[in-house]
Amino acid sequence: METTTKINITRHIKNPLITPKDVKPLRDDFTVECVFNAGVARYKDEVILLLRVAERPKQEDANKLRVPILRQKGDTFEVDIHTLDRSDAAYDFSDPRKVKQKDIDTYVYLTSMSHLRLARSKNGVDFVVEEKAFIFPSNRYEAFGTEDSRITLLDGVYYINYTAVSDKGITTALAKTTDFESVERMGIIFTTENRDVTIFPEKIGGQYFALHRPVPKQIGRAEMWTATSPNLTHWGEHQFLMGVDSVWESLKIGGGAVPFKTEKGWVEIYHGADRTNRYSLGAVLLDLEDPNKIIAKTKEPILEPEAIYEVEGFFGNVVFTDGVLFEDNIVKIYYGGADNVIALAEIHIEELYRALGV
Repeated sequence: METTTKINITRHIKNPLITPKDVKPLRDDFTVECVFNAGVARYKDEVILLLRVAERPKQEDANKLRVPILRQKGDTFEVDIHTLDRSDAAYDFSDPRKVKQKDIDTYVYLTSMSHLRLARSKNGVDFVVEEKAFIFPSNRYEAFGTEDSRITLLDGVYYINYTAVSDKGITTALAKTTDFESVERMGIIFTTENRDVTIFPEKIGGQYFALHRPVPKQIGRAEMWTATSPNLTHWGEHQFLMGVDSVWESLKIGGGAVPFKTEKGWVEIYHGADRTNRYSLGAVLLDLEDPNKIIAKTKEPILEPEAIYEVEGFFGNVVFTDGVLFEDNIVKIYYGGADNVIALAEIHIEELYRALGV
């Protein structure tokens, strides 16, 4: 292990644990561009990662950009390939992740299509990535991909909320499984634009409880809210939880991993981005009985882009988590580095309390 200088958090010596070369593309005419932002769960004797795998068509001409998109054909949806001319002045190709149409100033294509794929490990470090998709885009709201899952265990059922992306916007969908062999989709639970949803692993006050991050279009910033639900599908009682208040999170913040319970409160590892789109991780401690009450919050990041696989990649200067395991007083943070690879960092709960000042 190697240790950061700011707080006692360690990056695993085998980092990055999973890279694009470890993942087989679903199609021979596609390449795996990125594997990142995994939901995490312990299932029987295994650690399960639900990876976001971004694939795109093989590029045949440097002057053309081939992008994948899901199109309806009869009663089904199939992946189609659309070709754009890079010399077309109507489009902005400057962002490697997406293409903007200049006259309406909105993104109209993603350069890759993401799906969710399982990886399994006995020791939480050495993973075997399955060759088939676990959740693949299958409807109009997923036409651009399925992304960034979080996994919450409730009464023996693993609930998976994930981001569904299409030309209709960015929404949050829910699915469930009991065995990580079959999966049942439950539909959209938060409409556009909302993401970074994290569902707590137990009811609070008789209600399911979640963090979410709506994105205001005209007034306001992308910050963290809470919501409750009687049934996991219908959400209400929305309340603002916390906003940006530090340089390292001056652009936006959002929920990261599913919160975990400690004797001092609920711990949420969240992400913040500064105005250069540099993503780091912080922590917030929420009241056990009323998570709308903030007990403490880290002033500085607990993990920020420093290692080469965090600084350089598909979209550099990013550490981003969707999943944490809290075991034997160790907080194991599985995170995406530079929107490109999967890595692991660990911090003792007492060190995290120290960073929180509690």
